[in-house]
Amino acid sequence: MTNAGQCAKTAGANAGAGAIFDLDGTLLDSLGVWDTVDEIFFARRGLEVPDGYQEAVSPMAFPDIARYTIDRFGLDETPQAVMDEWNDLAFDQYAHRVRLKPGARDYLGYLASTGARLGVASTLMPSLRDPTLEHLGISGYFDAVCGIEEVGGLNKDHPDLYRLVATRLGVRPCDCTVFEDIVIGVRTAKRMGMHAWALCDPRSSHHEELAAIADGAIADFADAPRPLPRA
Repeated sequence: MTNAGQCAKTAGANAGAGAIFDLDGTLLDSLGVWDTVDEIFFARRGLEVPDGYQEAVSPMAFPDIARYTIDRFGLDETPQAVMDEWNDLAFDQYAHRVRLKPGARDYLGYLASTGARLGVASTLMPSLRDPTLEHLGISGYFDAVCGIEEVGGLNKDHPDLYRLVATRLGVRPCDCTVFEDIVIGVRTAKRMGMHAWALCDPRSSHHEELAAIADGAIADFADAPRPLPRA
């Protein structure tokens, strides 16, 4: 559907602007957390983290990552046991140590001051997501916080999560700007008629592709769009 089509279909939504943020690697400077978790998890099993593992699992739901990991490495474990171990390893980092990307707090404050509606679209489990937002003191900025557990675990190659956030914000898709750090998220947002800005981390092997397909690319939020683009 075209951008105009999305607007026509959602004409009943309000005329405000919306910003939808991914968390891991976008608002949160958290790539190192999962590097550490993966290193410990695989080392306990006498394995090394394989090349490309992070890129392969980044758009997946947590249960899908567990099943993928079990199948790929022939682990004799249940998905729940794997997820529990990851949760235990990651909780301290997210709940106490993770920091925001540079300029993120100021940018959220700026958007809130303009009357924009702000939402979160995250694959991060609620048990990690919610303590992180509280620890960083930013939960109050958001009008909607949604995870893929609310859309049947569908990954970000499906539009359901972004659509859910936009609906809860009451903003037309064509007036929403999505901030993402993965290619699949940017592609899906643009396919829905949303604007998509990429957070490009040079540590990621996909930062050049992200910059090429997004409407804009930034290294931190000091260069994020002001005001938000509208249809």
